[in-house]
Amino acid sequence: MFALTILGNNSAIPAFDRNPTAQVLQTMEESFLIDCGEGTQMQLAKYKIKRSRINHIFISHLHGDHYFGLIGLLTSMSLLNRTQDLHLHAPPELEQVINLQLDLADTHLSYTLHFHPLTEETVIVQNNKILIECFRVQHRIDCWGFLFRERRNLRRVNAERARIYEIPAAFYEKLQQGFDYANKKGSIVPNEEVTIPGPRPRSYAYCADTIYDERIAEKVKDVDLLYHEATYLKDLHERAAARYHSTTIQAAEIAKKAGARKLLIGHFSSKYEKLDDFLTEASAVFENTELALQGSCYMI
Repeated sequence: MFALTILGNNSAIPAFDRNPTAQVLQTMEESFLIDCGEGTQMQLAKYKIKRSRINHIFISHLHGDHYFGLIGLLTSMSLLNRTQDLHLHAPPELEQVINLQLDLADTHLSYTLHFHPLTEETVIVQNNKILIECFRVQHRIDCWGFLFRERRNLRRVNAERARIYEIPAAFYEKLQQGFDYANKKGSIVPNEEVTIPGPRPRSYAYCADTIYDERIAEKVKDVDLLYHEATYLKDLHERAAARYHSTTIQAAEIAKKAGARKLLIGHFSSKYEKLDDFLTEASAVFENTELALQGSCYMI
């Protein structure tokens, strides 16, 4: 499973029942929280996202609509007697903010919080299931995007072909990993003879607040699902540039240049009550576009 749930899709000021930015990427093993605007823990409860499955939190930048909900979530996890470690990936200055808040309240977390400062474009999480990278986007302050990729899926064993070559079932795991088989006579059975490729690894890219920057397209090339902010409609492109944000058309252009399979747009300005025009404008440039709607779950 690779599924994205939108918890908040608005920009700086909550409006029209839209919360500030937050979303959760769920896999079979765990959940990843991406940004944490105010009200995020309420949204987690509303949409039945288990806090206990969140072991990594990613904060793109230090504008309040992307992290003001964090300290509340961290302390609530402690009040619920969390014991497993929690990893926070964020701009380095956030560590001081969190420590000050905890110190002033004389709060001691029930779990270990590991702080991982974002200082360069690199792999920040890696295990046998997923690889996560951070990359720079262009905003008024340091700001990061995140790229989530499944590790390459195992090959599938063609059991009928394997029996023909008298390959024991105990060797199937090695076949899945791509190994050839050497039989008792010393002959080599090529892996491709008895396996088929596994499903294509899935990928998701989160582009936080950013001005239009074509370099982003290269960083998220061929991604299955791309989230790109679209704070304004196209007629306010000058305002978008002045505030280091993007428009519908610009988000769609990045998706097209990246060769993305699907585009999600969000971070809508509070000046807009209705969002229909956002979808109309973006899909005219990149057809497979959807609005990032709160409570919606997008399967990848």
